Amino acid sequence: MIVVVDYGAGNLRSVAKALAALGHPVQVTDAPTAVAAARALVLPGVGAAADTMRNLRARGLEGAVRDYIASGRPFLGVCMGLQALLTGSEEGGWQPCLDIVPGRVRRLPAGQKVPHMGWNRVHQVRPHPLFAGIPDGAYFYFVHSFYVEPVDPAVVIGRTEYGVEFPSAIAQGNVLGTQFHPEKSGALGLRLYANFVRLALGELAPEPVALPRTF
Repeated sequence: MIVVVDYGAGNLRSVAKALAALGHPVQVTDAPTAVAAARALVLPGVGAAADTMRNLRARGLEGAVRDYIASGRPFLGVCMGLQALLTGSEEGGWQPCLDIVPGRVRRLPAGQKVPHMGWNRVHQVRPHPLFAGIPDGAYFYFVHSFYVEPVDPAVVIGRTEYGVEFPSAIAQGNVLGTQFHPEKSGALGLRLYANFVRLALGELAPEPVALPRTF
């Protein structure tokens, strides 16, 4: 079962609908037992880091998500779900997060309209099966005011330019994350979700794949 974690974020249904369109059963739930039993786990979301962490803790999901990730099964964090993986966020001063990926969440710099909202390119830093069949420099849809800054640059698999070059996709073992919203990104967004599901089902090799070159 593909489980979408329900902690009160507003875009859960669109994520579930996109995943269900791939032909696999999807469960949207806030039950820690369902998280523990998931074959693949997606943590989506929009909003503030403090609200996200407070809601995860209030529903008993913080520990469940940590335990799931520690099990080595596939995990995908989307937008706020990616940011929640970092050590902490500068939003609202300082908000401790899950600390799965060492690093911090920073505000986008002045000089550009914030939030960063709309289509932008994702440049693939290194090959990864999450991007199988997706050309380098493809456009995805963003809505965010903060970005992740991991301590280890090797976890970054995609970058995007918006006033600053920021990580827009990461991979740390079984933990994957995107700053953009695949469910709002048309056919290529569905392809990315399909790649994640294929990884979870063992249908796609976890090692890097060759990427098409774009000029």
